[in-house]
Amino acid sequence: MSKQADKNDQTRKTRRLTRSPFLMAIDAWLDSSLYKLRSHFSAFWESATIFSRKFRVRGWKRLFVEIADEGFTLGVLGSVVLLALAMPAFEETKKDWRAQDDYAVTFLDRYGNEIGQRGIMHRDAVPIAELPDHVIKAVLATEDRRFYEHIGIDFWGLSRALTQNMRANGVVQGGSTLSQQLAKNLFLSNERTLKRKINEAFLALWLEANLSKTEILQLYLDRAYMGGGTFGIAAASEFYFGKNVKDVSLAEAAMLAGLFKAPAKYAPHVNLPAARARANVVLSNLADAGFMSEGQLAYARRNPASVVDRAKGENPDYFLDWAFDEVKKITRTIPQHNLVVRTTLDRNIQKAAEDAIEFHLRQYGAEYKVTEAATVVIADDGSVRAIVGGRDYGESQFNRATKALRQAGSSFKPYVYAVAMEKGLTPNTIVSDAPIAWGNWMPRNYGRSFAGRVDLATALVKSYNTVPVRLAKDYLTTKPIVALTKAMGIESEISDHKTMVLGTSGMTVMDQATGFSVFANGGFAGMRHGIVQISDPAGKILWDFKRDTPEPKRVLSEKAASEMNSMLVQVPERGTARRAALPMTRVAGKTGTTQSYRDAWFVGYTGNYTAAVWFGNDSYAPMNNLTGGIIPAMTWQMMMMQAHQNIDLKPIPGISNPFPKPAQPADPKLVAQSSGTGEKLPNTVPDYPRVLSSETTRFMRSLNEKFRTYETPQRIRTTLSSL
Repeated sequence: MSKQADKNDQTRKTRRLTRSPFLMAIDAWLDSSLYKLRSHFSAFWESATIFSRKFRVRGWKRLFVEIADEGFTLGVLGSVVLLALAMPAFEETKKDWRAQDDYAVTFLDRYGNEIGQRGIMHRDAVPIAELPDHVIKAVLATEDRRFYEHIGIDFWGLSRALTQNMRANGVVQGGSTLSQQLAKNLFLSNERTLKRKINEAFLALWLEANLSKTEILQLYLDRAYMGGGTFGIAAASEFYFGKNVKDVSLAEAAMLAGLFKAPAKYAPHVNLPAARARANVVLSNLADAGFMSEGQLAYARRNPASVVDRAKGENPDYFLDWAFDEVKKITRTIPQHNLVVRTTLDRNIQKAAEDAIEFHLRQYGAEYKVTEAATVVIADDGSVRAIVGGRDYGESQFNRATKALRQAGSSFKPYVYAVAMEKGLTPNTIVSDAPIAWGNWMPRNYGRSFAGRVDLATALVKSYNTVPVRLAKDYLTTKPIVALTKAMGIESEISDHKTMVLGTSGMTVMDQATGFSVFANGGFAGMRHGIVQISDPAGKILWDFKRDTPEPKRVLSEKAASEMNSMLVQVPERGTARRAALPMTRVAGKTGTTQSYRDAWFVGYTGNYTAAVWFGNDSYAPMNNLTGGIIPAMTWQMMMMQAHQNIDLKPIPGISNPFPKPAQPADPKLVAQSSGTGEKLPNTVPDYPRVLSSETTRFMRSLNEKFRTYETPQRIRTTLSSL
């Protein structure tokens, strides 16, 4: 049966094919086409193989070909990686970076005294064609001799600099071109990282591709900081020599050209001998570059430049830069750009902050391997009284107080506890300090030990890590914590990743001071400001903080704010911030130290002031076991000792006893945690005696207020008699 069935099937197939000649034709065409394609491809491949054999390298030559092939492959891959790293920097070029605002702003402090200027008066450009030839030559001979020959990156100059540095076993010569320096000034910060250098190189190439050499040189001369609060070579000429840059002599041009490297170090109004020595180096550069002969330089060497006699400038430049940005935000809808701006700056507190940072960096910088610091001080009414954005504005204009994003570490924990207080927990709520796992993340305490069941106040004071993690994981989640930071006025982007609980998100010093000021204000936000009034030169008020800003809003309940304050006042009294305690009033705050000791914080407040202090390195290099309870707390104490002299001391909201508690014996574990060595550092805070009573201080301030309102002598006498 089966054979018969197969025979029948075959018969049926044959009949179908016979009945479909069209299908037969298609089948034949496909078979023949595929065969021909295969034959042609085989013939082509054989021909290509035979042809390629002519280029086959054998013997010792093959080694060089293989190396070249690998080098080309790695070069392409490296270029792709570098381009990917530089893409964020190119976003900056999409902005209107050419625009030099027509703002001309004169800034006053809170008492009406002029403290500085920003805007066009600092960069009145003089065209390159109108500059003396020796000015251009002096700059190029010192900063970039091959400026007109390279494409933005001078590989020959870079190799020469590397050779010189290797011979000297140190950095004696830089390899950056003038275009690279301009790219940094226009688009980047001064942070010493590999990423920044890569971005700088790509942006230099971009500048060369989009601007002429003359335009690049013009921008460089107009935008560079030249010391003394001046920007641009034209303004520097006016400031140092009292003359137009078109009229400067060769000796003066050499002194100006020497400022580009380190304006603070070589500023002639501060250190004239150093400025003259640097100018002599510039003159030698002119001869070495072949731009001038020694005979042409002889007179300038024998007759070095003299400068206008000026006292050392003490302009609060970091504050002015921040205030200038704030003014531009406020006046976007105001057509008038010639402005007089009254700020909230207190020059005494600013000076105290600068001195405290410089003192502690000098005293302990080498020991703890820390090179930079920043601080912001905010009064109880939200007014920013001081900003220190770095150790030396002349060396680096990058404002670490308002622009640097650094991990907050344990100083972020109060925001977590604040949400817990809002959710109904109290300082007495018992939580387990025990090992915890959140997915693959298993945080541990500083000493790698656990305390078991503890109340929240103790957990915050002793800065246990597992407790805030447990709160966020089991009670809160991260989203309400992020929401609270935004409501507090914190502008840094806080990630809602679980590790944010321990302060892994980047925050600015300004944001930290802003956030903690909410605790100091009893739960109100929206009070921070640096500008009081903006007026035109004729005195017409264009903007007023009290009139034109919304009222502060409550973001923490009175109960939650009081409970947070009751816990945070214990940190300087029995916790990690004992070096921040003040003798005249109670202090609340929190220390913070990040992984590998890259950042050290203390953020604290009294009833009068809130201040955030940060120490670290621009390169993110680890410090030598520096924690927030050491230098940051000591710096905070030194500047607050000065700030609290001769003022009416206010209590912290919710704290019934505004006076400090007697000192308690130090907990050895906490001392070791703060110092990293277990040893106490000497008390470096000077004793500031009270020289005026509170009543006298109030009287003098009221008298000052009367004089500032321009009252008539008769009304002043009446006022004095009534006091």
